[in-house]
Amino acid sequence: MEELVVDKHLLMKKPEDDGPDIRGGPIDALIIQATKASKNGVFTYQEAFLTTYRTFISPYDLITKLIRRYNHFYYQPDKKPRSREAFALIVRVVSDLTSLDLEEQLQMKLMNFVQQLISCGELTLAKALRVKHLQRHEAKQMSLKYTNIVTSLSLSARNFTLLDFKSEQIAEQMTLLDAELFMKIEIPEVLIWAQEQNEERSPNLTRFTEHFNKMARTKILTAEVKDIREKYFMKFIKIMKHLRKINNFNSYLALLSALDSAPVRRLEWQKHVQEGLKEYCALIDRPTEWRLAETQPPCIPYIGLVLQDLTFVHIGNSNLLPDGTINFSKRWQQYNIVENMKKFKKATYTFKKQEKIINFFGNFDDCIGEDAMWKLSETIKPRGGKKTT
Repeated sequence: MEELVVDKHLLMKKPEDDGPDIRGGPIDALIIQATKASKNGVFTYQEAFLTTYRTFISPYDLITKLIRRYNHFYYQPDKKPRSREAFALIVRVVSDLTSLDLEEQLQMKLMNFVQQLISCGELTLAKALRVKHLQRHEAKQMSLKYTNIVTSLSLSARNFTLLDFKSEQIAEQMTLLDAELFMKIEIPEVLIWAQEQNEERSPNLTRFTEHFNKMARTKILTAEVKDIREKYFMKFIKIMKHLRKINNFNSYLALLSALDSAPVRRLEWQKHVQEGLKEYCALIDRPTEWRLAETQPPCIPYIGLVLQDLTFVHIGNSNLLPDGTINFSKRWQQYNIVENMKKFKKATYTFKKQEKIINFFGNFDDCIGEDAMWKLSETIKPRGGKKTT
């Protein structure tokens, strides 16, 4: 961390190769390279580094190393700019910290460094870092308070059924709920999930997935008679049509997978119901239609596809190069996948919120579990027998 130039430690691409210049290297060399964002177009490398560094070093260890570099060069007048480079990267790291990153040890490290800056007369730097730290701390406190999308329910909303609302309006309100949760997803959660499938370390991502899938299956399977089940089924197909128009791929495919799920699919449906679903199922076989490269915001991407791509990259590429250093080519691939997702966090939907429909969803408290769904399905149509209702 005390070297000025680290090019000799980095594995660079060969002239005949495609792709990014930096393919890998030791952790310290990668960190030092990331401090040089303004030099020779290294900015994109720094963005890729900041997006993916948690896959090979913790935020605490990264900040510790950067403070060490800052201190090493701070008292050398001819090399003091190197300390400012390290400080600039510290600020960037802190500004991107998630609520899970902000453990007590890391917070103490940052507060002690701010005190050091003040004691050295670096009041501007101390203020800049303290402001970023406070912003992330406040965001963490807000995250801890966030428990439900809907904090109060209108009892009258419970008297409505799905059939009482227009399909287009339901699709719009589903999209507003999805958009609120999508905006809360932090990029590190997505990378962590692709590696660990850890719900505790990906809380916002976990909240974002599956709620509309469970809602659709619950509504269909808890309907008391076949006629109502079929009306619900066709209603969800109409809602899907509107979700597709407004680029809510996540809810669209959540409903599609619900209607095509085993507990629902195994029931006996009239031909027009089966035909209604068939054309939508064909979309699964044409994944290029819902990949996002050419989709214009606002859009809510199908998060399952993002996770699938990241998982494929994770499984298909080793973390280390043969010499034991970090395989940064793998991180470039991860960065490119999540960058595509990031652009959709910058545009918002402008639909008017309709509390009656939002409250009808009831924060999805009425959704039943997987085992219960199978029991209901087998009650409607016993295994090896005819349906009962």
